[in-house]
Amino acid sequence: MNSTFTPTRTTNTRTIVINALFIALTLVVTMFIQIRLPLMGNGGLIHLGNVPLFIAALVYGKKTGAIAGAFGMGLFDIISGWTLWAPFTFVIVGAMGFLVGLISEKVPGKRALVNTLAIATALIIKVVGYYFTEVILFGNWIQPFGSVPGNIMQVVIAGIVVIPLVGRLKKRV
Repeated sequence: MNSTFTPTRTTNTRTIVINALFIALTLVVTMFIQIRLPLMGNGGLIHLGNVPLFIAALVYGKKTGAIAGAFGMGLFDIISGWTLWAPFTFVIVGAMGFLVGLISEKVPGKRALVNTLAIATALIIKVVGYYFTEVILFGNWIQPFGSVPGNIMQVVIAGIVVIPLVGRLKKRV
């Protein structure tokens, strides 16, 4: 029997579907599960978009994590009025997703500890990346410190949600 569907084509289709799913999940969760903090930083935003981002990176790897973060949160910035932030978000959150996946894939050890290390790395990238983004956008070295607590809270909450779930999810995939 001559089939037009080869294992490679099926794998590529599956990868595209998973990447698209996590882009959409990251966008939707960032958009709809959030708290705006007008007194914090520059009108800060706390959201749970890091949850699907970290799941993508820890379960499906660095490429899916980078794609989900860069495009999911980058699109959120574009369609929600934070357009000026989109290029920075694309790079910062894409790097977060990539490094979380990379650390999870390459570092040996107990998965919960490795995943915690991966998310701690994402925390550093987010805090430092958005600090310097605000320095660039607002021309002030002090004002960006106001956004640091919100950025920390986003990643810590996502880590608390994701780390217990990801082991179970990875077994099912």
